[in-house]
Amino acid sequence: MGERSAADRLLSVLAAFDHEHPALSLTDISRRAGLSLTTAHRLAGALAAWGALERDASGVYHVGLRLWEVAALAPRGLALRQLALPYLEDLYEATHENVQLAVRDGTEVVYVEWLQGRSAVGVHIRIGARWPLHATGVGLALLAHAGPAVQEEYCSGPLASFTPYTITDPARLRRALAEVRRSGVAVSERQVTQDALSVAAAVSGPGGEVVAAVSVVVPRTGAQVPALAPAVRLAGRGISRALGWRPEHGVR
Repeated sequence: MGERSAADRLLSVLAAFDHEHPALSLTDISRRAGLSLTTAHRLAGALAAWGALERDASGVYHVGLRLWEVAALAPRGLALRQLALPYLEDLYEATHENVQLAVRDGTEVVYVEWLQGRSAVGVHIRIGARWPLHATGVGLALLAHAGPAVQEEYCSGPLASFTPYTITDPARLRRALAEVRRSGVAVSERQVTQDALSVAAAVSGPGGEVVAAVSVVVPRTGAQVPALAPAVRLAGRGISRALGWRPEHGVR
């Protein structure tokens, strides 16, 4: 058995855990990772000894704090969140609505921070959650500033529908992305839940490349996009500056 195979098996143990399965018995790990019980026991033990997993008194395994320490080093994860948080808090204070920070991972948006607002608007978000790019404000903002080849490949692929208002027509999506680039904000209305509207703006890194997106999610009824857009753009610009972006670097 080669080194590659050993690494794959070790990673399959970690991949067995997700938001729906945060605590697993050894039998669960074995089944979800596709490993024999003996192999699962050996690998889970090694991961627990390192701190990647923790085993409670009942013998159930949980993700360990050592992974949190390592994740804190990720420039697109907790490190980004730490720089962005003051601007996210300012946006929350200005709106008292749901505020989100997200990054792109392939064809999906991954949420790295979420400040919960006062309204009861339906937000199917948690830190680490993933959604297709076309269905969310932050996703549209990220996709609009991805490379032309990335955009074309995405638009030519299947566009999942979550409500009757989700963008599923490639031509309509291309027009929406062009509007994002023109206006500097992405507006997603009733695409994931029918009571919500989100306004998002891109966040640029030191060289001008878009590395994240920030958004505010409000109840669709009574939403004032012209009032929200400048606040979201300001938050995006502030986070960009904190990351080292300057106006001469472009994009923002």
